Amino acid sequence: MKKAFQILGVTFVIVTLVSVKPSHAQSAEAEVRAAIDHLFDGMRAGDSTMVRSVLHEDAMMTRVGPQGLNFGSIDGFVEAVGAPHDEVWDERIWDVHIFVDGRLASAWMEFAFFLGDTMSHCGVNSMQLYQEDNGWKIIYLADTNRPPTCEPSNEGS
Repeated sequence: MKKAFQILGVTFVIVTLVSVKPSHAQSAEAEVRAAIDHLFDGMRAGDSTMVRSVLHEDAMMTRVGPQGLNFGSIDGFVEAVGAPHDEVWDERIWDVHIFVDGRLASAWMEFAFFLGDTMSHCGVNSMQLYQEDNGWKIIYLADTNRPPTCEPSNEGS
């Protein structure tokens, strides 16, 4: 009887270990999501320092729109966020997919960009992030730019 309980106990431990996703992967995904949310919170606040804090110093930015491919300046973007503007820049994201392998992460999400209460455009963001010693930094940000015809999800950020 004692041997049966030992076998049952060992089997339970093995099944539990095999079926549980490592907490490191869960925490890495949560950390990546926190960096992404920090970017958009900084945009809403008009806080260029907050936005800059999650961008790698050599980050790149690209937009794919109706006119084709447009490479933008991260510095110009950060300056624009911090410049006074009448309406809040509110980028709402949903359907976020994050993949992490070591110090590299990829995130894909739908978004709708609002100027105040008016939707300006929508599309998809694709981000690549790198984990530095002090946290995750966005190294590449690409997005699409479609007319404001999408239906933002209620799960938006």
